[in-house]
Amino acid sequence: MNAVLDVVMSVLIAVLLLGGAFWILTAALSMFRVHDALSRINVFSPATGLGLPMIVLGAFLDHTWEDGFEIAVLLKTLLTVVALVLVSSVASNALARAAYLSGNPVDPRTDPQDLARPPAEEARDRARGDR
Repeated sequence: MNAVLDVVMSVLIAVLLLGGAFWILTAALSMFRVHDALSRINVFSPATGLGLPMIVLGAFLDHTWEDGFEIAVLLKTLLTVVALVLVSSVASNALARAAYLSGNPVDPRTDPQDLARPPAEEARDRARGDR
């Protein structure tokens, strides 16, 4: 029974670590295919929002499997995962807004460009149901 559990845990840890690395690698390679700052930020968001938490959870499981359960490590892991998810979403939004407002060129295929319209016009369109 213990040998089966060892294999299951090893596979689970490997899936989390390699899956997280896959998301980061995919995002890094995708950076070469996009042409503007907004698209680069959009491409990198899954790596920080999904890839890094997967790696943290895989490291936690490996640590727990090797050294035993510790409540302090669990709390640090949960805090890290929550921080990664929250900070990555807020940071990508702030970076995208700053990149757009800085006058950086935007790919013309980006549609709709809600930031290009004044807030009053956007509110009026939203009230009418236009997009």
